Amino acid sequence: VAADEGILHASGSGVPPVTKDYCIIYNSNWVSLPKTLDNATFMALENLTSTVLCSSAEVPPGLMKDKAVVVMRGNCTFLEKARIAQSLGAKMLLIASKSRLSAISDNKTDFEDVTLPIALIRYSDLVDMQLVLGNEVNVTLYSPPLPEFDYSMVVIFLIAVFTVALGGYWSGVAELENLKAMASPGERETRWKKEENVTFTPVTVILFVVICCVMLVLLYFFYKWLVYVIISVFCLASAMSLYNCLAALIGEIPFGQCRITCSNKTIEVRLIFLAMFCIAAAVVWAVFRNEDRWAWILQDILGVAFCLNFIKTLKMPNFKSCVILLGLLLLYDVFFVFITPFITKNGASIMVEVAAGPFGNSEKLPVVIRVPRLEHSASTLCDLPFSLLGFGDIIVPGLLVAYCRRFDVQTRSSSIYYISCTIAYAVGMVLTFIVLALMKMGQPALLYLVPCTLITSSLVAWRRKEMKKFWKGSSYQVGWRP
Repeated sequence: VAADEGILHASGSGVPPVTKDYCIIYNSNWVSLPKTLDNATFMALENLTSTVLCSSAEVPPGLMKDKAVVVMRGNCTFLEKARIAQSLGAKMLLIASKSRLSAISDNKTDFEDVTLPIALIRYSDLVDMQLVLGNEVNVTLYSPPLPEFDYSMVVIFLIAVFTVALGGYWSGVAELENLKAMASPGERETRWKKEENVTFTPVTVILFVVICCVMLVLLYFFYKWLVYVIISVFCLASAMSLYNCLAALIGEIPFGQCRITCSNKTIEVRLIFLAMFCIAAAVVWAVFRNEDRWAWILQDILGVAFCLNFIKTLKMPNFKSCVILLGLLLLYDVFFVFITPFITKNGASIMVEVAAGPFGNSEKLPVVIRVPRLEHSASTLCDLPFSLLGFGDIIVPGLLVAYCRRFDVQTRSSSIYYISCTIAYAVGMVLTFIVLALMKMGQPALLYLVPCTLITSSLVAWRRKEMKKFWKGSSYQVGWRP
């Protein structure tokens, strides 16, 4: 049974009339609604929510004549209500529901003799309509097509490119400090103590991808338990990441460096307050994570900090490791999006199911950047739909961008690799959005991001005749001088 989202456009009797839009659920197999208000017909609304319209005797004769009628959802079927309303002269039937709006479940063939439009509306919206517009209201129904492009994609694009570019730049700054410390014996030991980077080797890359596969399958089968583990890990990791990002900024400020001593260790007071702030931010998100109206902003801030810290901390030793990591994760992404629908019982991809919450689970994994759709449509009235981009689609290409930046620093390449790879990432994101709009279905972004970034980096290295150094990533470090 198909369920479609539409708009009920209500107009009050004031001068000038006050108007407001509300969500409706209807079935396009039974009724065809106009796509714009230009072709819509207004009719007076008759509020009969005191009845469920399971019998024509419940309504006085002539009350429904040529009107839009709203009744409560009751024990009888939609078909019975529709036939009664039509026999009494109604031109539109609205069924108010106090529970969540759901699809109309009667068979299409049963409605062949029903000609009036039928739609579900929230009872709370009906109450709001009376408060805002008064008791004399004219209504009409229409169903505008979903926009091909939504400006939330622009916000997603800016967040992703900003995070990748900043993460790569931060990694290059850290690399420059390391090389300066290595050139100065007095600073080398101090720098090594501060170093928190983790280097991926080809073996650890393969192990990492295997762990990702196992974790995704486990989430698919044991989602309702593991989702809370992921939420807890995200809170801890994002709080630490936000602290590391903000501490790096605060460290550049030469004021407020008051210190306290505890157990022979000194720490800046401002860093204590910073740690408390970061923990509080993660806790607030955890408590209000399902508050869609604003919690997505906090999730995105924590997510950007997590991605930045990950890109800066995790070092790819050479282009060879980058190719292995990005190539394997590309296969991983494509397999779990496009291949698994042929394996699962319900024909849905494991990746999409886990991202949406399998089996209708209300808890969602906090591993995506979320931005609500900004274009006005029936979807934005009925729910708050989001444009999503997984953290992996930022972190994985971001590791290559970070390697390119470090290679620039170590070979003094004037940021050519870093800039080229960042531009390639932006082009890959645009390509992803274009395919998304054309295909009208979720896409594995790495399918477009990985080829764009890998091919661009390879071409730059080949054009500069540095492919051997770029591939091995070891000999170019020797002999660096500040």
